Formats: sequence, C-alpha cells, structure tokens
Amino acid sequence: MVSFVVIGHTARTDGTFSLNDLAGGAGRMDVLCRCVNASLLLSHGVREDNDCSLVLLGSPSPPKTVKFSGNTVRSLNPDERSPAAFLKKALAIPCGSEFREAAPGVAVRKGGLNRLLQEGSYAVLDENGTDIRNVNLLPSAFLLSDHRNFTDDEKALIEDCPRFSVGPAVLHADHAITILLNEIDRRNAGWR
Repeated sequence: MVSFVVIGHTARTDGTFSLNDLAGGAGRMDVLCRCVNASLLLSHGVREDNDCSLVLLGSPSPPKTVKFSGNTVRSLNPDERSPAAFLKKALAIPCGSEFREAAPGVAVRKGGLNRLLQEGSYAVLDENGTDIRNVNLLPSAFLLSDHRNFTDDEKALIEDCPRFSVGPAVLHADHAITILLNEIDRRNAGWR
C-alpha cells in the first residue's frame, strides 16, 4: 500500500465550486485532481493498493480531508473533471470527525494535517531530501504540498518527518508522485 497526502492550501471546503473553474474559483482544485489521478491511475487500470488523501484548507469551513481509495473507487477517469466531480459530491454532504463515504472509494471528514499525522507516519517529498534512488527501502506514505510551499505551522508539524527527493528540480506535485511510483514499480518488478 502506498499512501499520498496532498495539502490544498486554497482548495474550497464546500461543494459550491464550478467544474469549469477548478484552477480559479475552486482554489487550485486542478492541482489536487491531477495528484489523485497520478496516485491511483494506470493506463486502463487503477492502482488498487494506493490511496490519496487531500487536505483542503481553503474557505469557507474548517479543514476537511477527502480520501480516494484505489481498491474501492469506481468510475474514476483520467481527466481533472472526474476526481473534481467526486470532490464536489463529497464536500456537499454533511460530515463529522470520522470518514463518511460519499461514493465508492471516496470519503470525507472534518480535520486536517494534524489529525493525519497523529494517525500515521509520513515521509515528505522535498527536493532537498535524500534521493529515492539512494535508499534501499522506501516508506509507504508520503506528504506533499500543492502549488504553495508548506506554511510555517505545517513545517513545525512535519519537522521530524524523513525527507526524500525524486530529483534536483522543483516539480509539480503530480509529477513527483508519478516519478516516485515509477521507482516503486521498477523495484517491485526487480529492475533495481
């Protein structure tokens, strides 16, 4: 199982955004949708052993987390609108502190990064981290930020997390996920 958590600093926490304005009115939801697809989709298939949680920090309500589970998600297509439609549906339903299913393989709850870090340990994907090609055993859970850097408060929460890099250049979060999964696929296939 490989888990990804992506922080959406400006992503809306309600379902009132337009699917036609994911980059603007939805608070860069387009970035998060690309991360979901990179985490879960293969050509003509789904990575059933992966999940992707999006921590939404934008307006109007307190933080929410939406989790996409590869083993149970259905009808996820490789475009931005498909995961965005699931997000819109999940954010429109009332939720509490425990995950509530909004669709098969898509669940939502109140709470953000602090709660996730209490539930498990994560490695941070960071261009200044240890090169993944120089590590014998990679962790199974990774934390990334969207188009913005981690805030000072987030940095304080994750300061003890190990850091790994997929290369020397600063990449989009979805590209970093793709490169990381390629390395994991290569190792699992014995190509290392």
